[in-house]
Amino acid sequence: QFVESGGDLVQPGGSLRLHCVASGLDFDIYPLAWFRQAPGKDREAVSCISSSSSYKTYGDSVKGRFAISRDNTKRTLYLEMNSLKPEDTGIYYCAAGRPRTPCGDAWITARGYHSWGQGTQVAVSS
Repeated sequence: QFVESGGDLVQPGGSLRLHCVASGLDFDIYPLAWFRQAPGKDREAVSCISSSSSYKTYGDSVKGRFAISRDNTKRTLYLEMNSLKPEDTGIYYCAAGRPRTPCGDAWITARGYHSWGQGTQVAVSS
């Protein structure tokens, strides 16, 4: 299970750092991903990181603005969000993929992703 935190209300152009702390799973064998869901919209895949942090990938809408990282010793996943836009507003969730697999394409549709947290709310507005 994951617990997300760090969401807040920020002005356009601002920054936030989200945290996702894991419990009850072998953290360092899973690819991890961030997802978000805006009101009235489908869930969107934001970013994925491999178990060793050697591979990172981003959705087109956040590329160049967001950075994913993880600290396996702290069982924590991070999402650094810069140059925030109103369209970044939504609830942000983290989840784990299938053990010992790459991000591949599965993260895009969240196929096989599990251990979803309750999410953390990000609101970007002036």
